[in-house]
Amino acid sequence: MTERVWPEVYKKLGVSPIINAQSWVTALGGSIMGPEVRQAMDDAANAFIDIKKLNLAAGEVVARSCGAERGLVTAGCSAAQVLMVAACMTGQSEENVEQLPDTTGMKNEVIIFKGQRNRYDKAFVTAGGTLVEYGEPGSVTSDDLEAAINENTACVAFVVAPFIDHGIGLEETIRVAHEHDVPVIVDAAAEVPPRSNLSKFHKMGADMVAFSGGKGIGGPQSAGVLAGKADLMEAVVMNSLNLDSSVAGIGRPMKVSKENIVGMVTALQLFTDSDEAAEWAGWQSKAEFVAERLAGIDGLRVVIEDDPAERQGPQPVLYFEDDFDGPSIADIKQQLEDGDPGIYVGGGGSREEINIVMVNVQDGEEIIIADRLNEILRS
Repeated sequence: MTERVWPEVYKKLGVSPIINAQSWVTALGGSIMGPEVRQAMDDAANAFIDIKKLNLAAGEVVARSCGAERGLVTAGCSAAQVLMVAACMTGQSEENVEQLPDTTGMKNEVIIFKGQRNRYDKAFVTAGGTLVEYGEPGSVTSDDLEAAINENTACVAFVVAPFIDHGIGLEETIRVAHEHDVPVIVDAAAEVPPRSNLSKFHKMGADMVAFSGGKGIGGPQSAGVLAGKADLMEAVVMNSLNLDSSVAGIGRPMKVSKENIVGMVTALQLFTDSDEAAEWAGWQSKAEFVAERLAGIDGLRVVIEDDPAERQGPQPVLYFEDDFDGPSIADIKQQLEDGDPGIYVGGGGSREEINIVMVNVQDGEEIIIADRLNEILRS
């Protein structure tokens, strides 16, 4: 794809498509669903269905894919975060479910390592919980977590994401929490691929794990997957669906349409069955093309990096040395975004770099990216 594609639906609205080299970010539309997923959603739209039965059937697919006892399709990962905490606070009490966000009489503290605080963790308190920080980045110990746990602790939250400090690590977090019979919930929104991560955190003993559905899995952007221990997942269902009673749980505004449920499980099955090595090789090839085209620019160092702790697949990372005599990172990014089509890349902010994430770069777009960067950096 070297020619600009402007679907008619966007053209009518006057909104021009862009090249996404910034990753599966919500602000740029997540990922692009495959034709099988879109067809499945279209098919689902043409019939009425018992939503409870559909949720249970889809949950079985999620559970199998994640190696967990029970699963559920949610309205994105953030909704799953809300529901995980709600379940830990209410248990399977209908009275508690109906009472939220008032947590009077319930354990309502969500413990989180200070180094993992992020702009998305508000979801952990949406149901009425209270965040309690522990430890300092660079010096946190298991004793810090021990000291934070008390009779009001509902759960310990752990965040797995690029550039996030893992503190004492998930395995040790689980060990300490479980010694006090406290569940551990995991926000792993963008941690697939690799596909092994779907089950990795469950095998480590995590009680519930949430993933975004519209990122690496390739499902609808407004869907997610949540899986975990059966008793807690039953409490999740009560807080989100609870179709057997008159109770409207805290998750009622986060309901998932039949189309999104079907699209999500279809994408999940395609994702787990697909060739991860071939996918990776495609990203590597595009990364190498861009890196080679940017070679020889004074003051610019281009490195292909693929550390899964920081990078989503192989990507060219542009580092600017002291002798670089060109525009600032902010100016470069602005010029890319102002082009036709606009190109959105990662980096900047607290990191003096530009990273070009290949996971959403369509075939041929790496040529456009390389040409535009050469035009800006060599001028």
